[in-house]
Amino acid sequence: MGKIIAVANQKGGVGKTTTAINLAASLAAMEHPTLLIDFDPQANGTSGVGIDPKSVKASTYEILIGTVPTEDAILVTDTPYLSLIPSHINLVGAEIEMVEIPDRERMLRKALHSVRDRFDFIILDCPPSLGLLTLNSLTASDSVLIPVQAEYFALEGLGQLLNTIKLVRQHLNPDLEIEGVVLTMFDARLRLANQVASEVRRYFGEKVFNTIIQRNVKLSEAPSFGRPVLLYDATSTGSRNYIGLAREVLHANQAYLSQLAASQAESI
Repeated sequence: MGKIIAVANQKGGVGKTTTAINLAASLAAMEHPTLLIDFDPQANGTSGVGIDPKSVKASTYEILIGTVPTEDAILVTDTPYLSLIPSHINLVGAEIEMVEIPDRERMLRKALHSVRDRFDFIILDCPPSLGLLTLNSLTASDSVLIPVQAEYFALEGLGQLLNTIKLVRQHLNPDLEIEGVVLTMFDARLRLANQVASEVRRYFGEKVFNTIIQRNVKLSEAPSFGRPVLLYDATSTGSRNYIGLAREVLHANQAYLSQLAASQAESI
């Protein structure tokens, strides 16, 4: 069963989609079959790996409301070992359609059950809100990775996210863990960035990844070319940063990967 990691922060502009795309691509580059799920109606995760959201025939919207089998929504990307379930603007109406449905917070969890065995990791790009879509993501996930921008007000609103995670644990998904906190958009030249980094480490302790995602032109340019930064410029600082983050995620999940390898060997 692939490990599902939600990349979540209800604050916009913190590098959430950038992190989801490039963490997924970096895990895939290390030959771990990885599925990126774009669960944001803006569909930036979809266009960021070279798929035109307007051209998709099946998206997270269809699998969520159950009109298309999850398997039929999976697309192959240009990155080896990386697959995608794209998003579409239609997803914006899903929360309204789901209001009257029983057990509506578990719809994504049920939809993903049939495809989990095909991947080592499933990375969920959540929308920048704490609505029903994010609740579905957290309920479906094993852990949540939180990108935090290294700028003023970085910790603003995180208390609300942590409270939501606590409520999800209590009522919907008792096994949900915090995978870690990653500092993004970091500029070491700024004293403020270093102060924010210290504050985040004081607040979250060992949950903060050692890898810091630095501000990088190539990282900003890559989405406009529909490529993860690793395919756009493999030697860039952004590529090195996300490979470093992927290595940390793999190291933290060694026991899980060993168990996964053992179960795969038994099934052969």
